[in-house]
Amino acid sequence: MVYSRDDLPTDLYSAAQVRDLDARLVAAGTPGFELMQRAAHAAWRALRQRWPQAGSVTVLAGRGNNAGDGYLIATLAARAGWSVCVLAVGDPQQLQGDAAQAHAEARAAGVSIQPWGPTAPLDGILVDALLGTGLSGAVREPYAQAIDQANASGLPILAVDIPSGLCADTGRELGVAIRAELSVTFIALKFGLFTGSGPDQVGELIFADLLDEERGAQADLLAESPMLAQRLTSANTPRLAPRARTAHKGQFGHVLVVGGERGMGGAALLASEMALRGGAGLVSLGTRTEHLSAAQTRCPELMSRGLASANQLLPLIEGASHLVVGPGLGQGAWGRSLLSAVAASDRPQVWDADALNLLAAGVVQLPTAALITPHPGEAARLLDTDTAAVQADRRGAALALAQRFKAVVVLKGAGSLVAAPDGRLRLCDHGHPAMASAGLGDVLAGLLGALCAQGLDAFEAACLGVWLHARAGERVGALGRGLLASDLIDVVRELLEEHAPCLK
Repeated sequence: MVYSRDDLPTDLYSAAQVRDLDARLVAAGTPGFELMQRAAHAAWRALRQRWPQAGSVTVLAGRGNNAGDGYLIATLAARAGWSVCVLAVGDPQQLQGDAAQAHAEARAAGVSIQPWGPTAPLDGILVDALLGTGLSGAVREPYAQAIDQANASGLPILAVDIPSGLCADTGRELGVAIRAELSVTFIALKFGLFTGSGPDQVGELIFADLLDEERGAQADLLAESPMLAQRLTSANTPRLAPRARTAHKGQFGHVLVVGGERGMGGAALLASEMALRGGAGLVSLGTRTEHLSAAQTRCPELMSRGLASANQLLPLIEGASHLVVGPGLGQGAWGRSLLSAVAASDRPQVWDADALNLLAAGVVQLPTAALITPHPGEAARLLDTDTAAVQADRRGAALALAQRFKAVVVLKGAGSLVAAPDGRLRLCDHGHPAMASAGLGDVLAGLLGALCAQGLDAFEAACLGVWLHARAGERVGALGRGLLASDLIDVVRELLEEHAPCLK
């Protein structure tokens, strides 16, 4: 069965897990060459649907099973009357098993098979069948040069299973990677397609499970297999319970947002307003006195308090059920003193922005029942590494943070991750590049506080909040550049009502 973007499965796997699934399907009675043929047919159908009038295909083939898929795609194109050429980057004489059989079929169909060279002509749709999911180290020559040539050609590229050079486990670009316009992946979804560099390299994604629908035992094999993570979708994202008609504000928590050093009052105000729009019953803002006028003018529903010291914060903490700390907090004496008071509280807490920077600096200890929301730079400081290392293995970084701090972690970025100390991992593949704008993290922090205040545990709140935030970004981002963080607030409210109506 073939799935497009809107109906992809939720389970995500490593390359080794997918290879194990492949082997189990073969052991269960499906010949490997038949699976290869199904993969080629799925990719060929996708190619024709995307570029029906192209009439010409150039296949870049390596020397593994990925190359076998490419040779069979070339065979199908030739039989359809298209102009076809295979440029063999790997020596066809080294092909083995099913891939060798695929090469033989292409030759029998009259497909032109030529050795690849730096000056080899490229024409029509390029089919990337160079390197599969087994790649772990940096791409070597001549494959790196072939990838560079394909990317520089300006021709549309279809990647077979995974763009060559992209790590299937992490989404890391292994030196150089194909930038595809369309990728068709098989058997199970690979984690690296959805995070790190994956979204840029993959383009549109189509998934073919290669299962014979009449053989339910094959589907059972997939259902029984372990996975790395799950994608967040409308179906599996947590929901707030409907409210009784007799509901009152005291039943839905009191969120206290702490932040807003001089010059950064907007960050705390964004988080506070989102906490209100996210459904919290009461929201207080503890900030610099200089920001009170702006806060009360923009959002009179907030209970705003000016803070000169931590002593003034303590009564506000006692009256709150949940705390959000960090937006615009700063790292000076004022922010440090307030964070120390928050850290001493037993209230459930969301830590963001400068709260995380001060945590990384060793100024405070993270309390129990906390939820942290680092971007890759903040995650790197918390893990005593650099941003490149975090981005090279986002899954590993998120799980390491969850273990180190015994907290639920939202690792923000393309393919945002939600990790729990017990190893649960969720990935959000929604969002929009227009969200590359200041203040989006403050809005997310306020939303997470509101969801926790309404009864969700930290992991559930993180999953729902990240998904709502990303979906709102997509909806607002459709208008293009210039998205403001405040643009998301009302849209998040609308999406929350669509997902979990307030009334039954």
